[in-house]
Amino acid sequence: MTAYSLDATDWRLLEALQRDGRATFAELARTVAMSPSAVTERVRRLEEAGVITGYSAVIDHERIGLPILAMVRLRYPTGNYKPFHDLLASTPEVLEAHHVTGDDCFVMKVAARSMRHLEETTGRISGLGAVTTSIVYSSPLERRPLVL
Repeated sequence: MTAYSLDATDWRLLEALQRDGRATFAELARTVAMSPSAVTERVRRLEEAGVITGYSAVIDHERIGLPILAMVRLRYPTGNYKPFHDLLASTPEVLEAHHVTGDDCFVMKVAARSMRHLEETTGRISGLGAVTTSIVYSSPLERRPLVL
């Protein structure tokens, strides 16, 4: 895959959209000192190039009853990933899953209602291999926009 070449204006637009995905084209135009139509075209090009892959809401998990956040590492003993992908499809508590190097094969971010709920979820995951769970105390940096 070839990297898309971004200029300084593209980076400023991307930074603004990462901070506020609901910004209007007029607001973005003011940010980068361009016309709204030029900004609309640039954003469209970034979307078509796959640089911008979507827009979403950031949800506070505690406010919706999922106060426990954990990082779950899985040592997966086989190269057949279908059972793992099936588990991901049927386990909405898993918010992210990353195939990684090292002793563990996968690292997952899991949200749960309670310790019992987390135990049930990690129990299902452990059916595929050895699991190590780390409870998140706090997140001094939850997400950071990519900037130039």
